[in-house]
Amino acid sequence: MPTELELEQRRSRGVGEMFRALRHRNFLLFWSGAFLSNTGTWMQAVAQGWLVLQLTDSPFWLGFDGFMSTAPGLLLTLAGGVFADLMDRRKLLINTQIVAGLAALTLGILVATHVVQVWMILTLSFITGCCLAMAGPSYMALVYDLVGREDLANAVALNSTQFQLARVLGPVFFGLGFKLFGLAGCFFANAVSFVAVVAGLKMVRFERPDKDDSLPTKSMKDKGAFVQDLVGGFRYVGGRPRVSTLLMISAVTSLFGAPYISMTPVFARDIFHLGATGLALLMGMAGAGALFGALFLAYLGDFRHKGWFVLGGDFAFAVCLICFSLSTNLVVSLVFLFLLGFGIVCAVAVTNTLLQKLVSNEMRGRVMSMFMLSFIGAMPIGNLIAGAASHRFGVQHMLAAGGLIIAAYVVVVTVRNPRLRDL
Repeated sequence: MPTELELEQRRSRGVGEMFRALRHRNFLLFWSGAFLSNTGTWMQAVAQGWLVLQLTDSPFWLGFDGFMSTAPGLLLTLAGGVFADLMDRRKLLINTQIVAGLAALTLGILVATHVVQVWMILTLSFITGCCLAMAGPSYMALVYDLVGREDLANAVALNSTQFQLARVLGPVFFGLGFKLFGLAGCFFANAVSFVAVVAGLKMVRFERPDKDDSLPTKSMKDKGAFVQDLVGGFRYVGGRPRVSTLLMISAVTSLFGAPYISMTPVFARDIFHLGATGLALLMGMAGAGALFGALFLAYLGDFRHKGWFVLGGDFAFAVCLICFSLSTNLVVSLVFLFLLGFGIVCAVAVTNTLLQKLVSNEMRGRVMSMFMLSFIGAMPIGNLIAGAASHRFGVQHMLAAGGLIIAAYVVVVTVRNPRLRDL
């Protein structure tokens, strides 16, 4: 039996190890810049949802705006994965972040000059979505480049932590910014936040450039390189059942669960009768749960039974989504939003870690693009379906039905796939 002193030493090491990936200078720079940028992005996400609802007074247009921001993922995410394996990932990230920042600046100007219309918002959402789709696989693959295999699980958890902390703070800053500077100020703040991630990436320096894993092993000029790598990626995933199953779980969860984000303004205004500050509270509570989930994963480190975490996290997310969608009590809904966020981040972050450990380095960019396609690529279809279904059946019933589908699918996979449970 360990003594009390030994238990205390283990706990101290556990807390200290939560942040060990930040000891890598390059990852610290990348992490810090991404955190500031993501805070601005979540600030704009809340502001944009409120703006669309105010202009259209329609859940359909909320869903359609979500579709426009995520539709590029269907077309460009796989291409982004190939580019991540053929190009300098860091340069690709820098260029896409600059374009996304200019899109946020443009929207801020349109709102400030009172000429903004729905079609303008949709167009800028599409442009930003293109940047996300192209940059996403490089963003995920670069984490491995910055920390290596040993600290990968911790780095993925910390990366999820900064994203979820930004998800909490973004709505809070929206609430403050909306009162102090109006909607336009929120979009301007997001544009400025992109400077942080570009600066962080510019400062990243690999000690041995000849060993820089972010650099390509082949060139885009190689004849047929793009098509060959794309086909090779599909064959690679097709021959690995555990990888393909993880991707399918991610797709189903996103397709039927992710639309709750786009529909939250409807809950804030029409169900709980809250204003813009209330919307920030709802969005922030889900982000708080996700933040605690990410910190929990960082504390656990490279733990065993990751397969059960993926399945359990997805099932918990589905149950909480059903309960949230049917609740009309604000306090109860906030509790389920918190638990919903906790469950989904456990599933998504651990899926990310498993995929990166199951694949080879030369395939990492392409597999990460398929992971993004399974999650983000399913969002536009889910948002479009959700917008149309909400218009006919109501937002609450639509989300509850989505939660039921996710729960049923996870149960079937759990029963029929023991190799995934044993991961």
